[in-house]
Amino acid sequence: MAIEMRQQMKMSQQLVMTPQLQQAIKLLQLSRLELQDVVRQELEENPILDEVPEQEEIREPEQIELSEKEAEPESAASDFQEVRAGEETRDTDWDSYIDGYNYSAGEQYYDDEERPSFENLLTKKSTLADHLLWQLSLVRFTEGEMAIGAEIIGNIDEDGYLRATVEDIATACVLVEPFRHQVLGEAGLTEKSAAAEITEASDRFADQVLKPQVLPVLKRIQEFDPVGVGARDLRECLLLQVESLGMGGTIVEALLRDHLKDLESRKYKQAAKVLGVEIADILAASKIIAELDPKPGRMFGQEDVQYISADIFVHKVGDDYVVLLNDDGMPNLRINPLYTNEAKVGRSLDKQAEEYIGDKMRSAMWLIKSIQQRQRTIFKVAKSLVKFQRDFLDRGIEYLRPLVLRDIAEDIGMHESTISRVTTNKYMQTPQGLFELKYFFNSGISTGEGDFIASESVKSKIKELVDAEDPKRPYSDQRLAELLSTHNIVIARRTVTKYREMLRIGSSSERKKHF
Repeated sequence: MAIEMRQQMKMSQQLVMTPQLQQAIKLLQLSRLELQDVVRQELEENPILDEVPEQEEIREPEQIELSEKEAEPESAASDFQEVRAGEETRDTDWDSYIDGYNYSAGEQYYDDEERPSFENLLTKKSTLADHLLWQLSLVRFTEGEMAIGAEIIGNIDEDGYLRATVEDIATACVLVEPFRHQVLGEAGLTEKSAAAEITEASDRFADQVLKPQVLPVLKRIQEFDPVGVGARDLRECLLLQVESLGMGGTIVEALLRDHLKDLESRKYKQAAKVLGVEIADILAASKIIAELDPKPGRMFGQEDVQYISADIFVHKVGDDYVVLLNDDGMPNLRINPLYTNEAKVGRSLDKQAEEYIGDKMRSAMWLIKSIQQRQRTIFKVAKSLVKFQRDFLDRGIEYLRPLVLRDIAEDIGMHESTISRVTTNKYMQTPQGLFELKYFFNSGISTGEGDFIASESVKSKIKELVDAEDPKRPYSDQRLAELLSTHNIVIARRTVTKYREMLRIGSSSERKKHF
């Protein structure tokens, strides 16, 4: 059979993701703040794209020059009088003169008592490491001890715990001065010596010389503020705090040293039997331990506050709910007027410049259309959510309706994947509070009356029952399931356990209060 080449025409259908479609999908799943960053970046890179000023007023150059002349006071030249040498200036109000040239850009204060203190103007909070290094500088340490102390502080985490062993600290200190020079001098080596010889001398120096010095320096740092800092585990942290309270040798110290596991599992009778004391004494000591701080460094935490900006506002007007999109901070885009007449511009430019302007023109137009399409889609989804969850908006979380993406997709005639992208990283401000759009989608749990209730409503009911229980006799998971059945919520005990753990609520033994 001979092999030959020939042409053949064939028709077929296939899904092609064009760059414009990819851009529209990408913009759809961005939050409002992320979209603002994308738009700002496009404004910097695309000269065709322009932002419409809030109060645009186009004036001719002659009008601008005329308005500037009109704005100038007529008596400006006549009122100005030059001060000549030797003239009297006793009547000059120098206080007003200085106040007039106040360089402060903020609010002016007429009294020092009204002026805020400089501490309130600080923008950076002192970290735990800064606080410890400041205290280290006040201690009478040698240069070597200061280096060891700085290395120890550098290995203390934000909770105040030392996350390095004594051996690790000693090994790390060999690499810094003055120990580096001392290692080479005692071993008779130089910086150009063999690496193996330097490593062997450093390990020997760290084990024999530095390791015995680390622990005394650590003990001094553990006396710093906050109390309990520099501990290597929870037991040592609490013991340091107990010692600072002058309670060494008491039942509190004995419990922390030998019966911390019994305290965690609330085996008070077993601890009382071993220590030979009354259970009331164990309970009193446990109360003191419960008031200690397990994370002494958290007061210096540098956690940034994350602010959430709502993408959608829902207001109740009369008996209806009105949906508004948050356009605050969103630039109003347009095509730059200088490039509006593309054909006119193209005639005066070469082919390469004409292609560049054409590409940027199409990119700007697609961005504007994609943003408009995104806003319309979000508005449709928000309107549909308000329609389905009206009872929740009226009466609260207990009336949250079970909902899936398919319900919204069928209601507005879109695909489920589109609804999933729209509800990602979007927030809605409602009369009941601020919620992520994903919050409104819940699985349904059957009730005794044949209806369905949202899982979030069940979680809220479990939290309500736990908050109202007797701390000395908390409800078990089986008892919570029985109480939920009285509210026509029929779920198994293991489901109650799953929801309780999702709410980060401890078991009945962990919630029990003995005092």
